[in-house]
Amino acid sequence: MTAPAPTSVEGLLLTADHLLNGELADATTAGRHRGACLALRTALEVCVDRALEAATPGLPRTTGRAKLLLLHSVASAETARRAKALWSQLSLGCHYHLYELGPTCDQVRVWRTEADGLIRELSH
Repeated sequence: MTAPAPTSVEGLLLTADHLLNGELADATTAGRHRGACLALRTALEVCVDRALEAATPGLPRTTGRAKLLLLHSVASAETARRAKALWSQLSLGCHYHLYELGPTCDQVRVWRTEADGLIRELSH
């Protein structure tokens, strides 16, 4: 059995871009926006995992929320706060709720820009 390939942050960002640009004709508009949110959230989670692993090798498996709390120990407080806020917004955006409208394309594009900045900060 081979080990799974590491997730490509660039691939996830590209997927989000394709979804936002409407390049997947079979998906509904709302589905594309939610899919883009999921790709962006996953890219952010991968970057947080990598930043924590670089600072604390062998970190035991833990929840995403706990990792966002630990991020304060390896990144600036502002970066950690922005990451948690973006993760929360993307989490809401990628889940379907009958009582809420889904995210608009403009909202997801703003989150895409914020994710790009955070990913660059966490990668250095």
